[in-house]
Amino acid sequence: MKFDELKISDSLKEAVGYMGFENCTPIQDEAIPTILEGKDVIGCAQTGTGKTAAFLIPMLEKLTQSKNDKVRVLIIVPTRELAVQIDEQVQAIGYFLGISSIPVFGGGEGGDFSQQKTAIEQGADLIIATPGRLMAHMNLGYVDLTGLEMLVLDEADRMLDMGFIDDITKIIEKTPKDRQTLMFSATMATQIRVLAKQILKTPVQINLAIAKPAEGVNQVIYNVYNPNKLALASYILKNEDIQNMIIFASRKEMVDQIERALIKDGHSIKSLHSGREQSERQERLRDFKAGNIKILVATDVLSRGIDIQGLSHVMNFDMPNDAADYVHRIGRTARAESKGTAISFVNEEDQLKMMNVEELIERTLDKLDTPAEIGDSPKYDPKSQIGSKKGKGGGGNNKNFKGKRPQGNNSKKKPWFKNKGTNSGGNSTPHNKPKPQS
Repeated sequence: MKFDELKISDSLKEAVGYMGFENCTPIQDEAIPTILEGKDVIGCAQTGTGKTAAFLIPMLEKLTQSKNDKVRVLIIVPTRELAVQIDEQVQAIGYFLGISSIPVFGGGEGGDFSQQKTAIEQGADLIIATPGRLMAHMNLGYVDLTGLEMLVLDEADRMLDMGFIDDITKIIEKTPKDRQTLMFSATMATQIRVLAKQILKTPVQINLAIAKPAEGVNQVIYNVYNPNKLALASYILKNEDIQNMIIFASRKEMVDQIERALIKDGHSIKSLHSGREQSERQERLRDFKAGNIKILVATDVLSRGIDIQGLSHVMNFDMPNDAADYVHRIGRTARAESKGTAISFVNEEDQLKMMNVEELIERTLDKLDTPAEIGDSPKYDPKSQIGSKKGKGGGGNNKNFKGKRPQGNNSKKKPWFKNKGTNSGGNSTPHNKPKPQS
């Protein structure tokens, strides 16, 4: 379906057209008419499928049909970055519609709280909030959600993983029973189904591309000992044609370590994590989107919901604990049917995590050895770790080894960008990398 075929006002069609939207994505095609009909929706779709516009467009249409002086729409999100991004899209799409919105999140300058308080008290049409900061306002007694018409839980599975279930429950208790509720999640875990049953009324369920990487992602896996990861990262940055890249690490301390080491090795790179001031985080994200920063190293704060167009590469310096988070991380590239490369480092402790990823995506991925000039490679044998202490490893920190590791692995596979061959879809057979897409 084309956007100009939707049953929305001409002014909203014009705004959507100005944003460059022409054809609906599959989730937009299903969700927008359903939301316009006033039905509750639970949508399950991977990152990069156009989910945000799928609920913003019908939401803005409804907001333009009537007015009141109370908060009418509440969108709850897991991170401040996602709150800012959604607010930016509201401002862009709703520029000529006269819709007022405010992002509500912590970690900013001292004046932000009072600014948020004023907007809430004056009845902004739309609030995009992280649970913790919204609860801080609610505890002070001036948040009135009695006029709420629509509630959206975006990245619901992520919020539950982060421990926000109590805050979310308390927030929902303060909203009208007859509201329209939309829940979007990348996975349909049991806890998501339980929450959906509690807060949604006979919802329409939309399931699209659940927990599968986009077809255009070339997945490259390296067997690597932990002490050799930094050298391997530097090696790849020097030998691969990278347009722009996000490097994901498990902890902010590791993010800083990677930034320092790669800068020392001559690479242009900036870090992004929760330890940075909010103004600095927003500035670096803007610079990265604008192309002023080529490589960004970050924690999972950037793994979901952040709209970065034309990202050519993603690197998992540390494997995530949750297999679904692997899909979200690599979903930063190859968006909107483009091509991209996702590179993952798998040490001994991470082999079970890699096995879980392969079970989730229903595909066996080829494993490459660390280049010989960097060091030897661990043998990939995740089943030998089942039930062992190693198999329970979390962040891949192996303090028992200080340098190159000997290992009897006789595989001679070369780095993928040194081999000849072709790529099809998400296979990771060694081959020439796909050219970055702009």
